Amino acid sequence: MTVSGGRVLPDPEHRAPGRGAHLHPATECLQLAERRKAFPRAFKVPGPLDITLVREAVEQ
Repeated sequence: MTVSGGRVLPDPEHRAPGRGAHLHPATECLQLAERRKAFPRAFKVPGPLDITLVREAVEQ
């Protein structure tokens, strides 16, 4: 995963530039990361991030 414009983007090929983060492709892991506010900390950005695209990728 990477972040761009306040959105967390799936990066299954691990090719996107910049800081990346890993998440197990399980709904439970996504819910836990969201509850712990792990995404802003992992990407070292302030404020909430939109994880809609990651949620869709995990739920598939």
